[in-house]
Amino acid sequence: MTANTPSSTIVAIATPSGRGGVGIIRISGSKVPEIAKQILGILPTPRKATYRHFLDAQQRTLDDGVALYFPAPHSFTGEDVLELQGHGGQVVLDMLLRRCLELGAEMANPGEFSERAFLNDKLDLAQAEAIADLIDSSSEQAARSAIRSLQGEFSSQVNELLQALIALRMYVEAALDFPDEEIDFLADDAVSKKLHNIKQQLDHLQQTARQGSLLRDGMHLVIAGKPNVGKSSLLNALAGQSSAIVTDIAGTTRDVLRESINLDGMPLHIVDTAGLRDSNDPVEQIGIERAWQEIEKADLVLLLMDAQTGLGDRERKILDKLPEHLPILKVFNKTDLLESLPESSETAVYISAKYSQGMDELKETLKARMGYQAEAESTFIARRRHLQALHETREAVERGEIQLKEFNAGELLAEELKIAQDALGKITGKFTPDDLLGEIFSSFCIGK
Repeated sequence: MTANTPSSTIVAIATPSGRGGVGIIRISGSKVPEIAKQILGILPTPRKATYRHFLDAQQRTLDDGVALYFPAPHSFTGEDVLELQGHGGQVVLDMLLRRCLELGAEMANPGEFSERAFLNDKLDLAQAEAIADLIDSSSEQAARSAIRSLQGEFSSQVNELLQALIALRMYVEAALDFPDEEIDFLADDAVSKKLHNIKQQLDHLQQTARQGSLLRDGMHLVIAGKPNVGKSSLLNALAGQSSAIVTDIAGTTRDVLRESINLDGMPLHIVDTAGLRDSNDPVEQIGIERAWQEIEKADLVLLLMDAQTGLGDRERKILDKLPEHLPILKVFNKTDLLESLPESSETAVYISAKYSQGMDELKETLKARMGYQAEAESTFIARRRHLQALHETREAVERGEIQLKEFNAGELLAEELKIAQDALGKITGKFTPDDLLGEIFSSFCIGK
């Protein structure tokens, strides 16, 4: 889609397509006053709902409804904004949209209203992303967390940490500017204490951001194991429906099956895979290859085993082949065939997928393994790019601390603090490249 210029006036339908009681057209830019006069016959009183007929070029009524006018800079985008709230028929909205285009407006790109709000300093990048996250919320807790991010709670903590980094960097660079002073500013405890405090702030922010990322993105769980241990039965039990075919024949599942459920507000994306074994069947081989591809992308692998046979040679071979960095949860199925039921723990859970026994314990263990807290009222929504930025910030701070403690290298400490500052600034958009901005806003709804 062709990018509009910052000076152009943009327009879009801001409500979902289809029939509805109300449909909204949103316009933003310098041509808004003239467009308003042509369509409404007047320029409405700012920030006051005004009932008017919406007129075409021949002064015939296209629709009627409420007009809201927000002059710059007191609007969502920081520009002149007009909202026309009419009836929700698609034909009516299309007619009104065409009229706006005739009057010089251009079709808005996805997320362009939010992008202009960001570029005009009406909100920062984390707040802009929170708008899309609020719209896409899959649970009440995710929606509340997105609201907290939109209101600036996440940005406030990021900016507080950013100011601490800048202050420390200035302190270090000032010390470097006065090398002949009798006092060695880098050798005293002040710098070390400031670094320690920054690391503590980072720890807290990373922990809260991880929780927010879980609420937004959820957990990608891959069910793996040898054939006929009940992987498909477990998928069905977690999903609450018969998504996968279940038989006593080993190798029934030959392709990847996916289900998404909501686990106390956390999206859980479950992937059932083909049984892992050596096979001469070319179709099954493809399924096994895809299973390993899914395992590489997982947040957590659930290694399912038969509770009657336990951890055997074939399971050990699978464990040896799993990526070292990948968290693994061992789950023993078919406990209904045991004489006594072993007690579950953080590392081993005992279930009967067929009879849904032990499923509550499994769900609680899954949440615990991902660090999920159901009652985290201070959580704000976060994205994986935010976690990556915080990780880069932490690495730079730790490298700088090493330069200080081991080498007393103030210049290198200052450079690492600059790298940490730039990494952290990516979250709110202070140091964000244009290509990343395009990628972020292109994922938004048109009209937002």
